[in-house]
Amino acid sequence: MIPVYNAPEFSKRCIDSVVAHLGLSIRTVYIQDDASEPETHAMLDGLSHPQIKVFHAPDNKGYGGSVNDAAARSDADWILVLNSDIEVLGNFLPLLCAAITVDQKLAVISPAEGDIPSAKADYYLRQPGGYIATYRFRGYAFLIRRAVFQAMGGFDVQFGRGYYEDTDLGRRLMKQGWRMGVHPDAVVRHEIGVSFGRGKAYQELVQRNRALYFSRYPLARQNILVVSGAYTLADLPLELVDSLEQVMWQGGRLHWLTPARLPVLSCLQMRNSKINLSVVVKLMLRGWSREDKRITAVWLLPAVPVWTRTLLKLFVLLRRLEVREWNAASL
Repeated sequence: MIPVYNAPEFSKRCIDSVVAHLGLSIRTVYIQDDASEPETHAMLDGLSHPQIKVFHAPDNKGYGGSVNDAAARSDADWILVLNSDIEVLGNFLPLLCAAITVDQKLAVISPAEGDIPSAKADYYLRQPGGYIATYRFRGYAFLIRRAVFQAMGGFDVQFGRGYYEDTDLGRRLMKQGWRMGVHPDAVVRHEIGVSFGRGKAYQELVQRNRALYFSRYPLARQNILVVSGAYTLADLPLELVDSLEQVMWQGGRLHWLTPARLPVLSCLQMRNSKINLSVVVKLMLRGWSREDKRITAVWLLPAVPVWTRTLLKLFVLLRRLEVREWNAASL
């Protein structure tokens, strides 16, 4: 399913790449034209691929509404949804299908689009089927169980033309006990912002939908800075690991600073860097223009360098943040 709104060159590139690389794996390609301008309308009507079915919506329903409509016309067990600014580079479907078959609680899985560089993929724990867990769903390209999508009511159309409707669906899936993943060995090219651009209208739409999303999930604003000595996930007590996972399950993020890079990270919302002054200062100043990116709490584990502990406590004092500390005995 490919929702299309204008950008005819990119839309045709997406459709052609789907037919070229995924044509033998896909029964039907539904093109949902979201009331595009005549040039895009004509391009879609000129497509000759026999698998393609084009539907021209009389009114612009936005990304979520378009996907909902297309999904309602399908009877497939699994549906693949692609933004029209995606270019398929190879047949990644066997990887996604294998993962969703192996893990019966995996509701949705996406190919990577540059947010997991291949050099960094080995830092993340692989789940059965080879995927990496994520607690934040991004709807640029995804394979989803259609029955689950329908049972959740699809995307919430209150988000209008788009942005954050995918993140909202991810939160609802998590609350129902489903898992989400990204497969780093399946890669697509993504040209961000082709349909809507990055002008004033886009900025206003994003700000509106971001406010709506965080009004529903205020704990998703959490950005926890964890600082420790030479500890890994395997060294931490189960209670502390559960606390870390809970932050990410709620939609928040962890920024863990350690003397050396951690050998493995549990999911995409866990970031890790080596402790140094520039990294500490950068995280302290993070998010001055966007409140949801700011550090909201500092967790101090044992063996933190004295200069780091002193600097962080000053930061906590100035920003009036929550601070939690653990001693060696508690670990």
